[in-house]
Amino acid sequence: MPNRPIHVHIQELSQVLVDLSAKVVENLSDVLYAVKYQDEASLLRIKDVENELEMEEIDIEERCIQFIALQHPVAKDLRTILAIMMISEELERIGEISLHIIDSMLAITPAILELLEFELMFTLASDMVKKSIDAFVLQDRNLADQVCAQDDEVDAMHHTAVNKVTALMKTADADVNQLINALSVSRNIERVADHASKIAQEVIYLVTGELVKRQGTHHDFI
Repeated sequence: MPNRPIHVHIQELSQVLVDLSAKVVENLSDVLYAVKYQDEASLLRIKDVENELEMEEIDIEERCIQFIALQHPVAKDLRTILAIMMISEELERIGEISLHIIDSMLAITPAILELLEFELMFTLASDMVKKSIDAFVLQDRNLADQVCAQDDEVDAMHHTAVNKVTALMKTADADVNQLINALSVSRNIERVADHASKIAQEVIYLVTGELVKRQGTHHDFI
């Protein structure tokens, strides 16, 4: 790694992360298009991009580890590098979840998709992902808080969808297989929102040094 100021390395790694996030957001947008129009080309592109995301996430992690080993960053510089590592991991997971969402959505009729408001729910979760990255770039605590608030909205929509599906399953002509796929879609959209919320919580930690308690955190207060 060239001997350059620490802030230059951090800027470069941050930009790589932003580029990765742009691919994730675009992939999420393609999911709805692919399902709505049964577009085979979009489906293939989404799967190809997910493979790229996995490799890029590994590359970011390796570069961050190398940076820490060679540059010995401290305080906020160290928090920034740890945040970049964590956020890239969350983004890769979101990309992986998008594949599960597509598989399940394709098994659901348009009527059920509309009844359960999956398009609205998915759009909200996708917006959370974009907004969480904006919060990182701008280091904006308020924006990160907005993402966490939106997570509650998605959770509420998920619970509503589960209740509707449960009621439908009790009907005589219920298509159980389709409804199981509907539950999978709802849960996976909720997971996208959860990962976006974790990114937002990481931004709060980065900006304030306040470690927001959540499951699966990988570092302590620094």
